[in-house]
Amino acid sequence: MKNIPLSLTLAAAALAGAFSAAPAHAVGRLADVDIIDRDTGRQLPVYQHRDRWYVEGTPGSRYAISLRNPRGERVLAVMSVDGVNVITGDTAAPDQDGYVFSPYQQSQILGWRKSDSRIAQFVFTALPDSYAARTGRPDNVGVIGVALFREQAPRWEPPVSTAPAPAPWFEGRGGAAKPGAAAESAPAPASPSADAARSPEASAMNKGFGAAAPQRQERLGTGHGASEYSYAGRTSFERASRRPAEVITIYYDSRENLVAQGVIPRPWWPNPPAQPNPFPEQARYTPDPPPCWWR
Repeated sequence: MKNIPLSLTLAAAALAGAFSAAPAHAVGRLADVDIIDRDTGRQLPVYQHRDRWYVEGTPGSRYAISLRNPRGERVLAVMSVDGVNVITGDTAAPDQDGYVFSPYQQSQILGWRKSDSRIAQFVFTALPDSYAARTGRPDNVGVIGVALFREQAPRWEPPVSTAPAPAPWFEGRGGAAKPGAAAESAPAPASPSADAARSPEASAMNKGFGAAAPQRQERLGTGHGASEYSYAGRTSFERASRRPAEVITIYYDSRENLVAQGVIPRPWWPNPPAQPNPFPEQARYTPDPPPCWWR
């Protein structure tokens, strides 16, 4: 049950001051998760459609996964983008390494972790240019997953006494001291159930958007962007359970594709009407009037 994941310590104090309130469009119960467009600093609106959450990505834009822990205890967040673990680069599974968030901490995950001090930026890009597709795993492009785990509470252990044990009351009366009952061993951790792999949460993490509709354009993915400094230290974390306490799933695609899927409502007209212009002509000087026909 023990895991040694990476703990986010990068700029945690600075981010806590900038984002003290819960994001307006955050998703999740155990933690608040939302997506930030790093080029504009805008928090991407979240659209709910058929019990799924979607955000609109702009090709070429950098983005970050923002997570806020509103609880007074640490949580472990195992994160995946396009079905790939953002720390190890392995095909994602909930039992892998993740980021540990301290009580009330908020931080942004800026990209694929390359070392304890560097990341490769998350960038919205065409599916063939995505990191998952370039590493031979294009099936789950278009989804961000966060598996959240609570921490195992510390186990109380009685202090070890060095004083001699008291003699049993029947000593010297012809009876032998009966051995004390052995301490009841803790039950062995249950093996992961096959139902976990078939749970709706696990299915949501392992599914993409499915077959593209004819009117849709090429799906959007996440590229392996420029290198950037981002520090993360290591810490220990013992999970309270083998299965995640919550799995947050956010799908993303271009605006055109989300409109085609019905996630974003279609506009009332294909092209919005032109706004009236108070100065439609840009003449340099006032022209002469036309000549009068009677002159």
